[in-house]
Amino acid sequence: MDEALRRAMHVFWRWGWSEASIDRLTEGTGLGRSSLYGTFGDKSALFRSSLQLYTQTYHPLYDQALRGPHPDPGAVVAAFLRVTLNRIADPTVPDGCLVTVSATQFPALDEEGRAMVRAVIDGLRAMLEQALLAAGAGEREAADWALCTLATNKSLAVLSRAGFSAEELATVAAAAARRRDQTPGR
Repeated sequence: MDEALRRAMHVFWRWGWSEASIDRLTEGTGLGRSSLYGTFGDKSALFRSSLQLYTQTYHPLYDQALRGPHPDPGAVVAAFLRVTLNRIADPTVPDGCLVTVSATQFPALDEEGRAMVRAVIDGLRAMLEQALLAAGAGEREAADWALCTLATNKSLAVLSRAGFSAEELATVAAAAARRRDQTPGR
């Protein structure tokens, strides 16, 4: 069952909610339709279980990277995005990010799925804010930088799916981690 769920997670990760058909899910998991439904319930329940597995797999890596201590807020951003780059570089998983592809298909998800995706994103943002505060950022700076780092995280996932090289993705991450003396436009 654990292996079938991991495989279902990869189907949703690769294809997104809308294109993860029952045929793709049965093929990807190796389960027949009745076994798939009997084991996981409907497609929505399987998606939520897949998203939960994804967060249980990757969020501890972000949490560990953010624990620090970090000498400054830029180091927090660099540590967070390093986890993203490592996941993207892993040849055993699909390109991109399950949370990102799910967010791009937000309107197609049911209410529970939308709430879960948003909660995952909000949780990452809160983790970032706390780590940035611990590294010396002011409250407003931590909030702004957490949001920008989260946006960079999501854009790295999209760019990886579009075939950008590891070097190009590392350039984006490094630029995002450079300390700014003030937020643009302020």
